[in-house]
Amino acid sequence: MKQEIIAVFDEYPDIVEVELLCKMLGGISKKLAYRLLAENEIHSVRVGRSYKIPKVCIIDYLIGENLCHISLKQ
Repeated sequence: MKQEIIAVFDEYPDIVEVELLCKMLGGISKKLAYRLLAENEIHSVRVGRSYKIPKVCIIDYLIGENLCHISLKQ
């Protein structure tokens, strides 16, 4: 079976902050974004007072790697 390769969020940098996370998730509120990060729903790293979120972690949150049968172009 041939797997399809797709590009996801190509226009965004590999590491984003909360403002871009909100935009990538369809305009969610900052409050919800911080809750997702605090509850470790989306993996991130805290640097000082800010969160650094790898783009691949956002994609993983959206599609769930174990539920998805496509490869992502990285």
